[in-house]
Amino acid sequence: MLYVLYGRNGEEMAQGALARLDAAGEIAALKKRRPLVAIKPNLVVAQPAEWGATTSPAVVRGVLRYLRENGITNLVIMESSWAGECTKQAFAACGYQELSSEFAVPLLDLKDEPAVPVLIAGMEIRICKAALQADYLINIPVLKVHCQTKLTCALKNLKGCIPDSEKRRFHREGLHRPIAALNQALKSHLVLVDALQGDLCHEEGGTPVRMDRIIAGRDPVLVDAYAAELLGFRTEEIPYISLAAQFGVGNACLAAEAVTELNNSSAAAGFPVDCSTGSMQRWISERQACSPCFGSLLHALQRFKEKGNLTSLPPVSVGQGFRGCRGQIGVGDCTAGFDSHVPGCPPKGREITEALEAWIGLDR
Repeated sequence: MLYVLYGRNGEEMAQGALARLDAAGEIAALKKRRPLVAIKPNLVVAQPAEWGATTSPAVVRGVLRYLRENGITNLVIMESSWAGECTKQAFAACGYQELSSEFAVPLLDLKDEPAVPVLIAGMEIRICKAALQADYLINIPVLKVHCQTKLTCALKNLKGCIPDSEKRRFHREGLHRPIAALNQALKSHLVLVDALQGDLCHEEGGTPVRMDRIIAGRDPVLVDAYAAELLGFRTEEIPYISLAAQFGVGNACLAAEAVTELNNSSAAAGFPVDCSTGSMQRWISERQACSPCFGSLLHALQRFKEKGNLTSLPPVSVGQGFRGCRGQIGVGDCTAGFDSHVPGCPPKGREITEALEAWIGLDR
């Protein structure tokens, strides 16, 4: 089961998601007096979350506050930025030193930690010993696009738990099978996706898109299957998702009943007109759009751009200002009066992509 919360307050949303999942009860039930809980954000580069690449400190603050208020005190934040980047600089630039001081939680740079070999799925992978020693791992990735694997979310975020030499080897071996095998060796007990603001084009940020939501669940494969659809991809376009399912990490079959929205997408504020939409602006007609719907449309248009089909589209309408209006093609329930519209509040990026493909005849 996955849970989705909409809004802007990452701290409150994180606490609400953990409460719904009864994370404290699950941790307390471990057969250990003071289980070590490791929090693994995505701090791939030394950039603040507003750039779209790194986990918001507000989300992690909500996790820390929830755990502390429920008597879970043996905590650590661990990360290793991408090869060549300094994790300690990322901790500072992303606001994690303040979190460490506020909650007296250590920051562990996994680049400084020894790694041990683990044989899994026919591969030997060196994994940082500290990550393997955690009793409970809370995986807090950012929802964003990756230049090689298309998606980076829950499964790929664990790549920050291996040495830089292994990260380079993963790339040499094509990423997908190593990522799936890593997740078989190192279990994410709980996943909390920071989808407040991710990147539209690249994993290191710079083209951020607000989606104003948090996705929570215990199955990282199911989380990534859902995340792929939000960004406009089919699950089969991202091989490590199906490979991880084959390795027994989780379930890639995304049924409608597997996702529960804990509040309405209108809890997210309207998308500001002056927010960066880059070269996509000419294909968007926006009136009072909520950011989840607007973000899904942007990701779908990005898929169209990658395939060279963007010029075939007229402007696509999105937003509450189109309620009761007529038009050619629109996105979301607010455009139900249009000749063609993609239903949903909000629809997923994949649903928009498929509807637009059908509209211009690419499915024929």
